[in-house]
Amino acid sequence: QVQLVESGGGLVQAGGSLRLSCAASGSIRLAAMSWFRQAAGKQRELVARVTGLDTTNYADSVKGRFTISRDNAKNTVYLQMNSLKPEDTAVYCCNRALGSLAYWGQGTQVTVSS
Repeated sequence: QVQLVESGGGLVQAGGSLRLSCAASGSIRLAAMSWFRQAAGKQRELVARVTGLDTTNYADSVKGRFTISRDNAKNTVYLQMNSLKPEDTAVYCCNRALGSLAYWGQGTQVTVSS
């Protein structure tokens, strides 16, 4: 069992920045690490993913504004969010996937005011 704990969410004005962290209780070295978000009344969507080979991909809506990175030594993945927009408001959750196993964190709220 791997536990994921997100942090770094909060309230920020449009145009501002936040950095989310996701700390895992176990190794993330070979795992694909992802950030998902779910806004009120909407389906969960993939925001960004970094594979075990450090390949990254992003949702079109965040390309050029968000950056995902990983620190395998600290078992932590980050999401740097710049130029935030009100439509980025959501609960952001971390996901660790390796083979058929996937783990989720509890999530952290990000609220962007206009």
